[in-house]
Amino acid sequence: MKMCSVRIDKLTGIVEMEASEDIKAGDYIVSELDKGVCLGVVITEPEETKKTGLKKVTRKATEEEIKEYSSLKEKEQYTFDFCKKKIQEMHLPMKLLWAEYLFGGTKLLFYFVSESRVDFRELVKELAKEFKVRIELRQVGVRDEAKIIGGLGNCGNVCCCRKFLNNFSIVSIKMVKEQSLALNPAKISGICGRLMCCLSFEYDMYADYKKNFPKVGKRVTIPQGEGKVVKHNTLSSTLIIELDDGKQVAVGLKDIKTG
Repeated sequence: MKMCSVRIDKLTGIVEMEASEDIKAGDYIVSELDKGVCLGVVITEPEETKKTGLKKVTRKATEEEIKEYSSLKEKEQYTFDFCKKKIQEMHLPMKLLWAEYLFGGTKLLFYFVSESRVDFRELVKELAKEFKVRIELRQVGVRDEAKIIGGLGNCGNVCCCRKFLNNFSIVSIKMVKEQSLALNPAKISGICGRLMCCLSFEYDMYADYKKNFPKVGKRVTIPQGEGKVVKHNTLSSTLIIELDDGKQVAVGLKDIKTG
């Protein structure tokens, strides 16, 4: 099987295709996603993959389908503005993020964030009366908001969630500590205010490297004498040892003896 990155509206994800399919970057494809049938454009050349659980490319889109979909996209700004106006008129506690027509114009999705549960039944009636299609309002979290709106991370690049992540992985403080990073919220939080997704990318590697490291606080013996471990330098396979006289020295893992 092969995979490629596909941009569907404002989001980018990874999809799977048959190895025999003649699909290349720039082609428009039809794919079945959780929200329904969608049209997207391939943004990377297909490559072999062993990943499982990816959404599949159904087929290439026809020229007529592309034109029809482009026409729908031009209407989305009006649908967004109309919905936002109704939200304000109804004084609903919600922040509208994005309006989206699905492929074929069979459904109109509105994404929003809110700190509380929202009764939007009357809003749906108004939207259905105006646009005469199936209406769906989806409440999303702050991480989804960052994925939809986008922005730059601390690294200066486009947020991973916007650029290529299909799903959000679990990120914990344990991952931060395992990589010896400072617990500074400004440096370990993304624009969503949650722990950065990229903290999970190298966690398994760090955990594997440190399997043979004595824990911080453990007493060890080194050529310079006895002391306790105060810090790990994982990538260089060295540790900082505080000797009994208070002096700190850096030594390689191979030079350490544990009692």
